[in-house]
Amino acid sequence: MINLLTMTKNIRIDYSRKFNKQLKKIPLEIKIAFRNRFSLFIKNQFNPTLNNHALTGNFEGCRSINITGDWRAIYSENTDKDGGKHIIFDFLGTHSQLYK
Repeated sequence: MINLLTMTKNIRIDYSRKFNKQLKKIPLEIKIAFRNRFSLFIKNQFNPTLNNHALTGNFEGCRSINITGDWRAIYSENTDKDGGKHIIFDFLGTHSQLYK
């Protein structure tokens, strides 16, 4: 499983309770894919492989990255009191699960 808190380059990364529950329930191959994509995300949030993009509608203010062709991770980004970036991974699921 992934640590609940990751610190890198003045960026704090947390995972919501909902995200952790969803992560526990997904198939092993998707967990592995998430770890691989998360490694890319840590190195470069906007790596073209991630297809990182802003969302609208119910998820306005959030961003999405591709985990596989159908699986997505949705996160929000804020600035913390020290001026660092704070990222919270909020949801994980298939395109149809997340964007009903």
